Amino acid sequence: MKRTLIRIEEADDPRIAAYRDIRERDLVGRQGRFVAEGRVVLNVLFSTSRFSAESVFLRENRVDGLADLIEHIPEDVPVYVASGAVMDQIAGFEIHRGILAIGKKPETTGNELLDTLPAQALVVALSGISNHDNMGSIFRNAASFGAAAILLTDDCCDPLYRKAIRVSVGATLKVPFARISDPDALAGALESRGFSILALSPRGGIDIADVERTPRHALLLGSEGHGLSQDVMDRLPTARISMADDFDSLNVAAASAIALHRLWRG
Repeated sequence: MKRTLIRIEEADDPRIAAYRDIRERDLVGRQGRFVAEGRVVLNVLFSTSRFSAESVFLRENRVDGLADLIEHIPEDVPVYVASGAVMDQIAGFEIHRGILAIGKKPETTGNELLDTLPAQALVVALSGISNHDNMGSIFRNAASFGAAAILLTDDCCDPLYRKAIRVSVGATLKVPFARISDPDALAGALESRGFSILALSPRGGIDIADVERTPRHALLLGSEGHGLSQDVMDRLPTARISMADDFDSLNVAAASAIALHRLWRG
């Protein structure tokens, strides 16, 4: 049966209110909702049971090439279609991809997420990551190297911010994540469940290449610049990525890729 598409003719149509002024609402939040953008991201959205979608909004000239995507959209999720001019007016800027959806954020605590993990699991723990590009890249790396979950302290930015989702190529919708208040609480929650925690820093004690992977291992990463606090560094085993003598640091996303690859192969 052919899917019914709902035509939107006016920018003030209340049915697409959630898509109005996207950039401004990126900044103020969406009360438990997020915007997914692009074919790849929507394919992930509709292939995972972790998220549900409220609606989909497509530019009319993209519809013919999206039959495979539309086929996987649940029947109870309305699919709206508009001309490019109307869609751009609604969004507040030119939507080049012309493929959007509104998703609902899951409600899961860090402790609840940890209790669902298998006996062998690699976890990424993040503290103070405030850059959405870095957040998206870390999630992409985590998905690439088999991380079972990501834990974030409360001062981390939102992985479901539109840019973070896009940079992650949908990995923020694929890798389970949840928050735990601060680094001490995060470390305690991991340790109480048998995880070996490794804090990565340019000041780390051993080279990441020499780390022995354990069945339950967690990699802790801090923000660029400030990095992890001295208290955290004193509490946990630490590792570094060795590099040329005249340079001492990598972008946190690049560092996560190297370290996760080592632990994944280990």
